[in-house]
Amino acid sequence: MSGAITLPSWLAVVIVALAILALVNHFFLPAIRWFWRRIANTVISDVNKRFGLKLPTFQLTKRQVLIDRLVYDPEVLETVTRVAEDRGVTRDGVMAEVVMFAREMVPSFNAYIYFRLGYRIARRLLRSFYQVNAGWVHEAAREQLPEDTSVVFFINHRSNMDYLLVSYLASNRAALSYGAGEWARIWPFRPILRLAGAYILRRSHDNPLYRVVLRRYVQMATAAGVPHAIFSEGGLSRNGKVNPPKLGLLSYVCQDFDAAGKREILFIPVGTNFDRVIEERVLIANRDTDFRNRSASFVLGSTVKFVVEQIWQKITGRRKGFGVAAANFGEPLSLRAWSQSNGLSFVDLGQEQFSSAITALGEDLHRQVTCVIPVLAVPVLAMILLRTDKPLTADLLSRAALQEIDRLRSLGAHAGMKPGGEKEAVASGLQLMTDLELVQTGSQDTIAINDKERDLLQYHANSIIQLGATLEAK
Repeated sequence: MSGAITLPSWLAVVIVALAILALVNHFFLPAIRWFWRRIANTVISDVNKRFGLKLPTFQLTKRQVLIDRLVYDPEVLETVTRVAEDRGVTRDGVMAEVVMFAREMVPSFNAYIYFRLGYRIARRLLRSFYQVNAGWVHEAAREQLPEDTSVVFFINHRSNMDYLLVSYLASNRAALSYGAGEWARIWPFRPILRLAGAYILRRSHDNPLYRVVLRRYVQMATAAGVPHAIFSEGGLSRNGKVNPPKLGLLSYVCQDFDAAGKREILFIPVGTNFDRVIEERVLIANRDTDFRNRSASFVLGSTVKFVVEQIWQKITGRRKGFGVAAANFGEPLSLRAWSQSNGLSFVDLGQEQFSSAITALGEDLHRQVTCVIPVLAVPVLAMILLRTDKPLTADLLSRAALQEIDRLRSLGAHAGMKPGGEKEAVASGLQLMTDLELVQTGSQDTIAINDKERDLLQYHANSIIQLGATLEAK
């Protein structure tokens, strides 16, 4: 039996579309997933072999599994019931809100993106702007940590380059998971940061339901041994100092910590500093402005504008350079030892006692971060010029800077410049300040402050002034 079958054109289109969809779903997508899984497994194996770095199972778990685990966490479900009763709505409506929060928050870590693509991009981007120095690393921070240890890098927030700088310098020790702010919700930052293991935060969100979901995610990741990176100040420093810490994420990490339990938490204080901060002029011009409510177009537009300007300056040969970027890694603070020395157990504390304990811990970590801020040439030169507030010859200024570096070292500070290269670093820093017109050259080879840039010089000097004062007070 044979014969022609006539179909409406629309039905033929539907059949062809369904056939293509079935082909893609059953053959192409599984092949692509297999290909990327094979690449990721190769990267993980290579990382384990070269660095002895064992990635936590949590980071290798499928994102949907983590979302489900977070959504159906007993404490989250209990909060859902309570919120539904308070609002007078059904649990399903509140659960939909929880799912939305979890999907926005939970990362989808990809080892290839982090250790291959991300590492290369970070290295190239950093080196295109800065001379990157690893600075100082405390002996205890170099040691191989026990398996039942969760590491939290507690970092000052000087520039958005901190993300790249610390991740790049710590890439042989850990795949860091950052809490990225509201700007990270903008495309294309969100998918990229998720693949790099970042979890997205709504810092200004006061919804108690959201706070519970965020707290439980941070606690789940910490308990699973995922290395965290917390910016102590919550936002970028507007005055160049290491400002008092925001305690939200720190409290989440510590809230369910049992000093008598098996798992330990180590905080590694990290200090960053830059001869030139990319955002410096925007920061000092907007000391009292909150950028969190700026539109997506402002964030994306500012980024694109900066990149285009730098490319054009490089093409035309007018780029001034950014000097040195450095990070120091201080002595780890054991949360178990800290709890025992203060005679407390976080899991047994009431709300008021817990708040006091977190404040004390935050102050200790803040002090340790401040003490490991790298000493760089431009901040030191800025401090000397502001302190003397009169023209100095280049030779006298350089000698004063070298003496200040030696004095800070005697107090226990660590320079963010190559050992033995201080004189060259000071000369380069002075040239950078001249190129950027932060200082003016006068008669008889004298160097004086450009009064128009006094605020910017103070911004840089504050990091060294605060460092010296903290070390002297120890």
